[in-house]
Amino acid sequence: MSLDEYDAAHTALEPADGEIETAELVVTEDVLVKMFALGPGAELPAHEHADSTNVFHVLEGTVTVVQGDDSEEITAPGVVRHDRGVVHGARNETEETVVFTASLCPLPS
Repeated sequence: MSLDEYDAAHTALEPADGEIETAELVVTEDVLVKMFALGPGAELPAHEHADSTNVFHVLEGTVTVVQGDDSEEITAPGVVRHDRGVVHGARNETEETVVFTASLCPLPS
């Protein structure tokens, strides 16, 4: 048994251009950690979590993170916090697959 949730999930994600694939790494009563793999040109639409903080951990590549009216390229390794109620999203403007996790705490009721 391996304690590492990353490897098995990562090898299953192979998004094509413009596509997003996801895997849930950890789901408990109070936290969700989800892996996102964005193929070249893919975009995670801007959204918000009114009652939860969301943290992106950029693991591979360079992703353009959108937060409110701002955007910034974040290259792995990188961490971006999105406070409760802040509109956020991500897009891959590169030719390589981008991988990041999003941790959501606490889980919405």
